[in-house]
Amino acid sequence: MPEPYTVAPLSPMRRVIAARMSEAKRTIPHFRLVAEMELDALIAHRQALLKQRPDRSLSLNDLLIKTCAQALTDVPDVNIQWADQELHRYQSADIAVVTAVKGGLSTPIVRAADCKSVWQIAAEVKELTSRAVRNELRMEEVVGGSFSISNLGMYAVDQFDAIINPPQCAILAVGQGTPRCVVSRGGIVGVATVARVTLSVDHRAIDGVIAAQFLSALKARLESPSDLESTWSPDATVG
Repeated sequence: MPEPYTVAPLSPMRRVIAARMSEAKRTIPHFRLVAEMELDALIAHRQALLKQRPDRSLSLNDLLIKTCAQALTDVPDVNIQWADQELHRYQSADIAVVTAVKGGLSTPIVRAADCKSVWQIAAEVKELTSRAVRNELRMEEVVGGSFSISNLGMYAVDQFDAIINPPQCAILAVGQGTPRCVVSRGGIVGVATVARVTLSVDHRAIDGVIAAQFLSALKARLESPSDLESTWSPDATVG
């Protein structure tokens, strides 16, 4: 009687992913914090920017990368790598963007995202993602980084946990934005677009208060249009 399945040999990429994720779960003491973020200010700001540059493409994920980079500068103790007996604190926010490719995942890195405009980030992510799909990224474009973002919101996922990509010490998992009833500080009930994010953290390097401060900084930047306007100039050079 034939077996009720077919055999699919592991590709080299899948073997590497399996080894690294097993290492991460085995050696890194993960803890996780979950927070809800209102996205309406982010959505409105994106629309305003696109009206000024209708020839450009700009996703919410591009804006999220920039916002995370700013939050990392607010809380630099999260912008680190673990190196056995020491921590490496990075001067810039080098953010790895988890990207689905055939047979596995790739993590192209947007270097110094805190110093780039959202237009630069959008162009760079588009180019990196395109080359990741074609398996054309260079080693230095996927190795390292000080932080990661994994966004499954476009697949209608509400919430998930991501595994830290060593030697990084944190990764942000982003769920979809959905309309929710919210109560303002004045007690007024309204509807807002809310996304749930989960921050996975390496407890060897980062404690709960620091991780909470990062999520607080991220929330403040996402939900404050004045903070967004101060750095996201639509006239910034793309390249």
